[in-house]
Amino acid sequence: MNANQADRERSQQALGRLLHIAAGSTGQSRKVADFLLAWHNAEENGGWDPVDLWSVDARIADDILTVLHLIHAFHCYLPELGFGPEIAAVWQHWRSEHRQNAALQRRRAGPTRMTINRIFGM
Repeated sequence: MNANQADRERSQQALGRLLHIAAGSTGQSRKVADFLLAWHNAEENGGWDPVDLWSVDARIADDILTVLHLIHAFHCYLPELGFGPEIAAVWQHWRSEHRQNAALQRRRAGPTRMTINRIFGM
């Protein structure tokens, strides 16, 4: 096994640990989920605050840094690494309810100012 393969294997092990943590319901789980979901699709899932490294255990922070190296070195997303179902489960756990609540709030809020302006020719 060459150094590149060893790095990738170590990174994938770290990624597996992070996905396991993100499936939990703790504050650290949320921070890990935010990191993974930002990598998966930052525009849809929100960004990740690197200062979150301060509020997770050292081993978790080390795993995040290892995965950041993987992201930089291999230019790929979770599904390309074989973790598609796992990131989908993390999204379902942490984001699906948020999306449903946001959509419900938009419907309850009624038309936006832009819609009202368009309707009344303003």
